[in-house]
Amino acid sequence: MTLSPMSFAAADTGTSQTQTITGHLDPGAADFVYLPVQVPAGVNKISVSYTYSKPQVASGLLSNSCDIGVFDEKGTDLAGKGFRGWSGGFRTEFFISAAEATPGYLPGPVGKGTWNIALGPYQVAEQGMDYTVNVTLDYGPDGAAFRPQYPPTQVNGRGAGWYRGDAHLHTVYSDGKRTPAEVAAGARAAKLDFMISTDHNTPASHGVWGPLAGDDLLILTGEEVTTRNGHYLALGIEPGDWIDWRYRARDKGFEQEAQHIHASGGLVVPAHPYCPYVACRWKFGYDDADAVEVWTGPWTADDEYAINTWDSMLAHSVRTGGRWVPAMGNSDAHSAPQVIGLPHNVVNAAALSRDALLEGIRNGRSWIAESADISLDLTVAAGGRKAGVGDRLDVAPDVPVTVKVDVAGVPNGVLRVITDEGQTQQVTLPASGQGTHAWVTTAQLSAYVRVEVRHPMPDGSPSNGTNMGTTLLLGPMAALTNPIFLGKN
Repeated sequence: MTLSPMSFAAADTGTSQTQTITGHLDPGAADFVYLPVQVPAGVNKISVSYTYSKPQVASGLLSNSCDIGVFDEKGTDLAGKGFRGWSGGFRTEFFISAAEATPGYLPGPVGKGTWNIALGPYQVAEQGMDYTVNVTLDYGPDGAAFRPQYPPTQVNGRGAGWYRGDAHLHTVYSDGKRTPAEVAAGARAAKLDFMISTDHNTPASHGVWGPLAGDDLLILTGEEVTTRNGHYLALGIEPGDWIDWRYRARDKGFEQEAQHIHASGGLVVPAHPYCPYVACRWKFGYDDADAVEVWTGPWTADDEYAINTWDSMLAHSVRTGGRWVPAMGNSDAHSAPQVIGLPHNVVNAAALSRDALLEGIRNGRSWIAESADISLDLTVAAGGRKAGVGDRLDVAPDVPVTVKVDVAGVPNGVLRVITDEGQTQQVTLPASGQGTHAWVTTAQLSAYVRVEVRHPMPDGSPSNGTNMGTTLLLGPMAALTNPIFLGKN
């Protein structure tokens, strides 16, 4: 939906002009409403503020919610070159100049031509939405151009190993309340080796991470792509790259943007797929996904649903011989008291580098930990051969396979060994939280093996993982692995 344009005339240096537009949107309005602004030559700053009505509604009904962003004179085409910033519903005003911009927006010249203020009315009450948008143009020469400082893509001297990292983090550049410096400090406090910046719908923070990275912390760039039918993470995209979000599952935009991400070597990871909030639940399927975020922040029922769905997907891949989708876990931390690194991924990578970490995640050579205090090792062995998480042990159907699990850091926890049949082993850990368990199976009996480590139930009782005529009662997750597959591919 495009409104009538707002026109400005050229003016003298040192002056400013402001115009205001008001309007009303009925329920069922377009996902995005564009207000064209005709910007003349000589403008060095554009400032925008907006308000909208928030009527009282009956309990259980949606009130008004409206996002905002802007596209410059290069246009509003899907995945085009005109994107200049997005703040969702987190801010009521923003500005852009050559030297600086409001967090979430891209500094740069305010070029002559038609800009578009983009409104995103994602909830409209039955009374409709009244809106007011104010646009101010300042005239004069541009200031010194902003120079982004992107982080390096690897830490030299760090070879093959297991590396811990949180791949879903927000800052003040979208709807977080932590500065990038505070997020980097939080990642270090959580004893992480890497982190990935994923502000909503904008790459605006990419250019500030460089000075915050170091030999002790690799910082990669990404984006949380917030569509009307679910959110996904674009991980490891090129610094400054932008991924469009203006489509639904019934459109072709997701496939196009997934191809864009893959062409740059990045990963597509659906985030919190069972999130109950408006526009959060994942509806695009998993054909283009490189992994799926099955655990987001403190353990909840949403994560339990995600784990069950993911486990069914594993069984489906075995039945069809198709590709399997690895699991990830991230904090999605926005502000205190949300804990950076709760949970995080422990990735087996050839180096502490962008390409090696993304390869490890893509191939499922990773497990998920609640904190750096937890360690977990899962291996299978038969006939002198051994395989680890994310791998396959090529073995005949009837050959005995020894499954071994070592775990530490979960006092009185419950270790669960899970196959395509479901839970096959349950062991209670001692108060020290440290234990070793071995079990023998075959590829005929177990198409894959994975492990969960659960905390005791909130009342202190152990998790009851049995499901033979009883209710399945499980404590919060402390750690879980991707599977090891058994048998010939």
